[in-house]
Amino acid sequence: MMRLPRFQYYAPRDIAEAAQILNSEGSDAMVVAGGTDLIPNMKRKQQMPKTLIALRKIDSLRQLTNGSGLNMGAGLSLTELVRNDKIKSDYAGLWQAAAQVATPHLRNMGTLGGNICLDTRCSYYDQNYEWRKAINYCMKKEGEVCWVSTGSKRCLATSSTDTAPALISLGAKVRLTSADEERELLLADLYQDDGIDYLMRRANEIVTEVILPDSNNWRSTYWKLRRRGSFDFPVLSVAAAASMAKDGSIEQARIVLGAVSSQPLVCEKVDEFLQGKKLSDEVIEEASLLCGKVARPVKNTDFNPAWRKRAIIRIATYALQELRGDDMSEQRLKIARHIL
Repeated sequence: MMRLPRFQYYAPRDIAEAAQILNSEGSDAMVVAGGTDLIPNMKRKQQMPKTLIALRKIDSLRQLTNGSGLNMGAGLSLTELVRNDKIKSDYAGLWQAAAQVATPHLRNMGTLGGNICLDTRCSYYDQNYEWRKAINYCMKKEGEVCWVSTGSKRCLATSSTDTAPALISLGAKVRLTSADEERELLLADLYQDDGIDYLMRRANEIVTEVILPDSNNWRSTYWKLRRRGSFDFPVLSVAAAASMAKDGSIEQARIVLGAVSSQPLVCEKVDEFLQGKKLSDEVIEEASLLCGKVARPVKNTDFNPAWRKRAIIRIATYALQELRGDDMSEQRLKIARHIL
């Protein structure tokens, strides 16, 4: 049986108190909301905080307000996102991403903030303590070698968040709060390509809110490929969003790949290629091939990297076809094994 290590527990009632505790406890503290990722990691001794600061009793983190766009508290559960009619109609890509996270039980507990801050993972790191000890650990935790590529000077654990690629494609911002200040940045700028230091969040900051711009003229979609269609992490994903002109041409596009890098991968060359074009079969084919060139999967999941790179082309094709307005329900059931 894997047991939790000992830790000190705080349950503050507001953000100011939580931020103050986090600031005073330093690097030995972590915040926890749903705990669906952190608690199993603690049992496997992958993350070992001496202090946990629980956010579930902070009501302000569970607010969702409409304005020119949508402001979502980071403590909203994934189930609350899936049940929201505005998200389903206006931000379909986010709704599809949240609906495909794990199982209903885990979506009831898991939060928006937790999912965008989800720990990176790989086949060597995502194991119990004894397994990792037997290979002399890995670069991400207690070791010196990245077993994904033994010559690599950085950890190659992959980003496994579902909501982040969808949110980035929608132009989301994130609000970070510390004891001293609040700041906003584009969600895309929260990440960097390093399996250990994958977040640009400072150690004393808490993700408190995600801000979406107005959805006018924008369409979005999210496709996820995983081994088990019922609950697994992605082995690759494609988030696509576009602003459409009246004649059907693309005014602006954002394509983001997930689970093929240590950060959600923004396909800027694909975005530039799509601008001003209509989504004809030929344009979709060329854009999907460009996605395949951008993707950089390595051997950090139980699927072959070369196969994942080819699969990106196919999944990107489906995403762009759905963005065009095609009925892709049959392909979703057959390929992504999910009914949305």
